[in-house]
Amino acid sequence: MLVERDRCEWTVTDGGDPAELIETFLAGHGIDLRDLARPARHDPYGACGAAVFVSAAAGAVMAGGPIGAPTPVPALPDVAVVVYAHDPHLAAAARTPAPPAPWRLGDWRESWTPRQHADAVQAVRAAIGRGDVYQVNVVGHAAAAYRGDAGPVLSRLAALPGARYGGTLRGDGWAVGCASPETLIELRDARLLTRPIKGTRPATAAGRRDLLASAKERAEHIMIVDLERNDLARVARTGSVRVDELFAVRRWCDLWQAESTVSAQPADGLGLAGLLRALCPGGSVTGAPKLAALAHIAALEPVGRGAGMGALGWVAPGHVDLGLTIRTAAADADRLHVWAGGGITVDSDPAAEVAEAAAKVAPVRALLAAG
Repeated sequence: MLVERDRCEWTVTDGGDPAELIETFLAGHGIDLRDLARPARHDPYGACGAAVFVSAAAGAVMAGGPIGAPTPVPALPDVAVVVYAHDPHLAAAARTPAPPAPWRLGDWRESWTPRQHADAVQAVRAAIGRGDVYQVNVVGHAAAAYRGDAGPVLSRLAALPGARYGGTLRGDGWAVGCASPETLIELRDARLLTRPIKGTRPATAAGRRDLLASAKERAEHIMIVDLERNDLARVARTGSVRVDELFAVRRWCDLWQAESTVSAQPADGLGLAGLLRALCPGGSVTGAPKLAALAHIAALEPVGRGAGMGALGWVAPGHVDLGLTIRTAAADADRLHVWAGGGITVDSDPAAEVAEAAAKVAPVRALLAAG
C-alpha cells in the first residue's frame, strides 16, 4: 500500500524557479531525474515515486511568459509534489472507510457569458489577421457551490471513457480530479513522447467524417504538432525528433478528437527541470508562438486557469508520465471549478467555438452533479 512520505507545495507568489524546485525535491527523496538520458538507479528502500501537479500559471513562469488573471482557487498551490513509499503494514491495518457525506451541487456560474467568450474568439482572429499570432487557445471557467466531501466525487472522473490520466490529488483545503486523455510528456524506454490533441467533433459516424475532412481542424492540429516538435527539439538529441503518428482520430466520452504522437531522444544531461521548462505550459492549450499566445491569453481571460491546462501525473526513477489537465475539476472549501476551451484560428466560428467548449466540459459537469 502506498503511503505519503513527504510533500512540497509552491505558489507563484513564492518566487524562484518551480521547475528546479521540483527536480531538487524529488532528488532529495531518491527520485533522481537530473539526467533523463542515463539509466535510472533505483533505491529499494527509498520512495517508489511521486505525484506531480503543475498549474498553468506555474507553467507560464517556467516558460517566461505572463501568468494571467488570478486563480479562482487560491487554496490550490501552483505546484504540488507528493512523494510516496510502499508500506505493507498499512494494508493489514486498513479500515473500511466511512460512507461519504450526502452530496449536493449548486448551479454552475460562468466566469463569462457566451457573448464575451465569442468576443474573445473574435479578438484572437483579429490578432491573427494582424500577424501577432497563428493560434491562441481560449479557455473559460465555471464554479458551483457544493456540500459534502468533494474527494469521492472528483475520483469519479477517472472512470470517464478515454481518461488516460484519470486520478485525484488532495491537499489542505483543496482537491483536483482529472479525466484527461492528453499526454503532455512521457519518458518511456529512454524516449520522450508528447501527444497533442487538437480537433473535436461529436462521436458519431458523421462527426468522424467531418473531422477527417476539415481543412480548418487539420491546419490547427498541424500548427500545434509543429510547436511540440520545436519544444522537444530544444531538449532533444540533434536529429532525433520525429512525428510517429499524425492526426489519429480517437474517442473521449461522446467526442472524437484528433491526436498525434511526437517523440525524441533526450539530450545528454537533460533533467526534469529542463524538460518542464521546454514543454510547460502545453502547446495545445496555449497556441503558437507560445509566448505571444500567453500574452493574449493573459489579456483576454478574466479568470485564471487554476488547475486547468496544467499538468498532473506520476514520476519515478527513469519514468515520467504527465498528462495535460484538460477535462479537469478542482475543489476548494465550498466550490467546485471547471475549465474548458479550444484553439482559435483565423477560420474559427465564434458560435461554434463556444459550443465546442460546452461539449467538452459537459461530461465532467454531469458526473460531478450525480448524487
